[in-house]
Amino acid sequence: MSLARGLVDRPDQVELRSQPADGGTLFELKVAPEDVGKVIGRDGRTVNAIRTLLSVAAQRRGVKARLEVLDDRRAAAPAPPTEPPPVG
Repeated sequence: MSLARGLVDRPDQVELRSQPADGGTLFELKVAPEDVGKVIGRDGRTVNAIRTLLSVAAQRRGVKARLEVLDDRRAAAPAPPTEPPPVG
């Protein structure tokens, strides 16, 4: 988690949760909305590098691990209407 804190402008908002999933551990990384791009990086290079480090560390321990970056910006967007508005 200190790796993620070193990448962002708001390190106090970095949260890392883990839960069992698919015979391994799923890590969910949450950062401030304005810091998501810093963690993901250009073309996903930064997050892929973090995932590689996590994968190597997990393999050395004989376990599986996966990392997901939670992006609250997507959840904040309003859902499109399901029905067209009435005409007239």
